[in-house]
Amino acid sequence: MAYVFPGEGSLDYFPCRYGDSRILFRGPRRDIERAYVAVLGGTETYGKFVPAPFPDLIERELGLPVANLGCMNAGPDVFLNEVAVTKVAAQATVTVVQILGAQNLSNRYYAVHPRRNDRFLGATPLLRAIYPRVDFTEFNFTRHMLMSLQAASADKFEVVAEELRAAWVTRMKLLLSRLGPRVILLWVSDQPPPPPTRRVNLERQPLLIDSEMIAAIRAPAAEYVEAVISHAALSQGVEGMAFAPMQAPAAAGLPGPVAHQEVADLLMPAIHRLM
Repeated sequence: MAYVFPGEGSLDYFPCRYGDSRILFRGPRRDIERAYVAVLGGTETYGKFVPAPFPDLIERELGLPVANLGCMNAGPDVFLNEVAVTKVAAQATVTVVQILGAQNLSNRYYAVHPRRNDRFLGATPLLRAIYPRVDFTEFNFTRHMLMSLQAASADKFEVVAEELRAAWVTRMKLLLSRLGPRVILLWVSDQPPPPPTRRVNLERQPLLIDSEMIAAIRAPAAEYVEAVISHAALSQGVEGMAFAPMQAPAAAGLPGPVAHQEVADLLMPAIHRLM
């Protein structure tokens, strides 16, 4: 068993579980025996270093419990592998689903950890055949691996990227099919979804996702909210965030309190329409 001792300035995230899920979510645990909203998502939904992430802000305005089902570095697989979590999301009055990147899912070319989806477990023989000179034992994380593959051969990388896009669309459709009809798809980024392109920019988040992919999964959702974080919010840097000194570089790469308020403000009208 691992114990985490937060350093000076860190937040207490009150880790909790829902049902028999093996995943620890940000707490305190919400009452889901009455009407509630659920938010499935990744790092932005979890709200690392932010005292009041957007699920908390929504809860304050709604006056209803909002279960934060955000998971750090999640891909669709983490939710598809946890039936207890999708059950909680499906039974919510409204479910928000953050659009996650396509790098953190198992596919024909490589496998990821079923709960810590950013962890690279290994390459398949198919990927090793495409990149025979790459030593895949050097990689622990999917993004590092993909950036190395793109640097080794941009043309070969596009074959891998196309597989990831197709797998992501299939996986997201499956995830949405397990949820109720009152689902809001949420895009969170500093830029709107890009058009399809053959040369992927691995600096853009969510990784590998384009407007065509979103259109492919849009139909089952009742609403789609595009939260493009403003320059004013981005310029705040780490203002209002809580972290230990060694965590400053990580905090600088994540949305701060003003960005979370913008996301909450954009979500509220859609939530009200579905209540």
